[in-house]
Amino acid sequence: MKKPNILWICSDQQRWDTLGCYGNKWVNTPNLDRLASSGTCFTHAYSQSPVCTPSRASFLTGRYACTTRCRQNGQDIPDTEILVTRLLRDAGYRCGLSGKLHLSACNPSACTSTERRIDDGYEAFHWSHDPWDAWGDHNEYWKDLRARGADGTARPHPDCDKISIGPEEDCHQATWCADKAIDFIETQADGDQPWLFSVNIFDPHHPFDAPAKYLERYLDRLDEIPLPNYTPGELADKPLWQQRDHEGAYHGNGFAYDDFSDRDHRYVTASYWAMCDLIDVQVGRMLKALEQSGQLENTLVIYMSDHGEMLGDHGIYLKGPFFYDCAIRVPLIIQGPSVLAQSSDTLVELLDLAQTILDTAGVEPHPGMQGRSLSPLLKGETNEHKSNVFCEYFDAMCWDDIAGGRTSMVRTRKHKLALAHGTGKGELYDLEKDPTETVNRWGDPAYAGVQNDLLIQLADRLSDTVDPLPSRRAEW
Repeated sequence: MKKPNILWICSDQQRWDTLGCYGNKWVNTPNLDRLASSGTCFTHAYSQSPVCTPSRASFLTGRYACTTRCRQNGQDIPDTEILVTRLLRDAGYRCGLSGKLHLSACNPSACTSTERRIDDGYEAFHWSHDPWDAWGDHNEYWKDLRARGADGTARPHPDCDKISIGPEEDCHQATWCADKAIDFIETQADGDQPWLFSVNIFDPHHPFDAPAKYLERYLDRLDEIPLPNYTPGELADKPLWQQRDHEGAYHGNGFAYDDFSDRDHRYVTASYWAMCDLIDVQVGRMLKALEQSGQLENTLVIYMSDHGEMLGDHGIYLKGPFFYDCAIRVPLIIQGPSVLAQSSDTLVELLDLAQTILDTAGVEPHPGMQGRSLSPLLKGETNEHKSNVFCEYFDAMCWDDIAGGRTSMVRTRKHKLALAHGTGKGELYDLEKDPTETVNRWGDPAYAGVQNDLLIQLADRLSDTVDPLPSRRAEW
């Protein structure tokens, strides 16, 4: 029997509650909703980091970010790390990618070409870290635009300076990423070699710049769009860097919450949702290509994001050392051979994807992997997986001299604890009584037992990050 193909779609900075299948009544995401209804939709999937590079290093290796030594944006992943795509390549798969990879430094002022690569297993490599014309022809998306005489530049929005108007759909980076995937899918239709293709779309990452066509459907109801989940004063007993980010000092890039009017908040949310709608259209195009080429039934399709987006919740925009669900809980939908149509509220982690993919492909995991395959869940053989999920943030951003450099989190079904290492402080939320994570119960005598138990669980999860490599060779 031919090994299954794998179409692995990863958006950037997309929180879990941005799809119709997750209960959002505003967005227009019919293709992902259908994918969710015909496959397994995980409602409680968590990233291992709230920022890009550590999260991607983790789910591509099946190892914790600190274990990979790639715990920061701007770091280069060590060339000793083994990506799941390399293991598949070595097992006979043809692997391709469109969009971003972001396992190494991706600042155009510091890079002379595309990002540095290790032996990542990708044969077809259509690299576009972001949709901006700052990389010359190294950004293949812009190279292709120039060849067409087209333009991908965003322009200011006339009514809101917090968002921009992005290029139209046929010139958009999300469309380009899907185009490359469709080309790859169609060329594999008559071949015998199994394949994996990674589609790494930059949206809905800031800046918020949906095409006018996609933003338009929200404008007639703009004043009805909910405002961010923020209670004035809630940050007073939370870590200092949250207050700094609220005031704009943390990112320092125009996203201070109090500088937004209610209308600004709604415009940003509308643009963010519209970017998700555009991604859904591109997912539909790729699924259609699979179906028309006769490959859909033998393809494992994964849709996910690397982490979430604060989107004004708790008075904060963008990302950082924040472990609210909006920052680390992501969509995760898997459809394919032997995958049960179901909605699963089991706690799962993106760390588990590498071993899940290898399990599906019949390839042995690497001994350095630290995740756990989701295959038994996908097949309906069990509904048990992990009692908690873990997330880490260790000096992950370049401005951590003014913010919380080292923080880690453990979340169970009922509670969440985030420890700000070296400060003696943290956050504790009762998720049953306070699902919006507004009231910090850290240090509350009524929660002393819960806090102590979660600190033990966090210590255990930190011990899980100990590198299993090198493997033991003898008894002594």
